[in-house]
Amino acid sequence: MEADKIKDSIKRAAQELFRKFGYHKTSVNEIAKRAKIAKATIYKYFESKEAVLHVLLMDYIKLSVNDLVTTNTPELDEETHLSNLIMKTCRLSYTICNEFIGWDFIRESTNSQEFLKNLSNELEELLMQSFTQLPNIRKHDTYQQRLRFLIKCSKSIVFSFAFTSVSDSDVRKNFVSFQKDILPYLVKAAVTI
Repeated sequence: MEADKIKDSIKRAAQELFRKFGYHKTSVNEIAKRAKIAKATIYKYFESKEAVLHVLLMDYIKLSVNDLVTTNTPELDEETHLSNLIMKTCRLSYTICNEFIGWDFIRESTNSQEFLKNLSNELEELLMQSFTQLPNIRKHDTYQQRLRFLIKCSKSIVFSFAFTSVSDSDVRKNFVSFQKDILPYLVKAAVTI
């Protein structure tokens, strides 16, 4: 097997297991078994199980952010457009937590919280780069600072919901509350110049 095929096999196996059992409940041994390779082979390509997760999530995020930003949806105005992009981003964050990592592990592990903080910072940078390339987004520095403010606030609020909610239904309720009660004011603050 060539290197790219082995890495793809590891990533595919890890993704299936993380989605089925969550990150915390999946062992490196199980990934190796599913990928039909030796456990040591995983460490030849990835320094840890967390590194495998990070690569999977970054691949997923890059693809998703590209889809979010390039999907043409006829928006009524700038505020609606930004609100929709932020909500799609929040749903992306939810999917990452729900399908790849697992809520119990997120709430109980300091390591997962630090990992998610770093991941969300990377997501923020990717979103800023993508947003600033949109033809309908104003290019001046003040506006871009306000966009960053919008993304940072939204990101912080959404991740705080994930860490403080007791159940999946609480997380969903918090997302709805964020969309209705908080996001419109954040967007208005970001676009009003």
